[in-house]
Amino acid sequence: MISAQDVKDLRERTGAGMMDCKKALTETKGDVEKAIDLLREKGLAAAAKKAGRVAAEGIVESYIHGAGRIGVLVEINCETDFVAKTDEFKGFCRDIAMQIAAASPEYVRREEVPADVLEHERMIARQQALNEGKPEKILDKIVEGRIEKYYKETCLMEQVYIKDTDQTVTQYLTTKVAKIGENINIRRFARFAVGEGIEKKQSNLAEEVAAMSGQC
Repeated sequence: MISAQDVKDLRERTGAGMMDCKKALTETKGDVEKAIDLLREKGLAAAAKKAGRVAAEGIVESYIHGAGRIGVLVEINCETDFVAKTDEFKGFCRDIAMQIAAASPEYVRREEVPADVLEHERMIARQQALNEGKPEKILDKIVEGRIEKYYKETCLMEQVYIKDTDQTVTQYLTTKVAKIGENINIRRFARFAVGEGIEKKQSNLAEEVAAMSGQC
């Protein structure tokens, strides 16, 4: 049984992500030293150490899908212009643009969700739980669980990666940082869908036929 403390200790020693630490400990049956070696072999320990470095270069990637019905622009930064021009980095940027087109996130990371939006989601989640007859004493736990689900649906970094559903976008990013050797930051994006936000006129065929009949 891998304890939360074991995962925390490994994270502090390697700087790798919590999920990566838990997975490494599970694979090595709790052997911390072997888990450290495993993380180093995958480059995940080194990737975490790069996270604080300034990434001010990069590219703005575009992606158009569905014969022009969905379009995405995403800015992704790296540390050097050299890396920004590599096929590896460009491929990563395109993958992220495709992710945004397919999964339609609203924010890059959970810290960007406005407080009022979060409070509104909590209120809805609480009311849903009450309507379902959930006991008052566990409402807070249920609400937080649903907020976590909300993050996974709306925040790009926490979404399941569409090309490999065994990992999140954050985990995919971490592997690329380890492989490329520079810090990479998904800074911002915009997603456009034809007709999105336009109030479309709803036609009622029966009413139209009746109106036409009355004119005859």
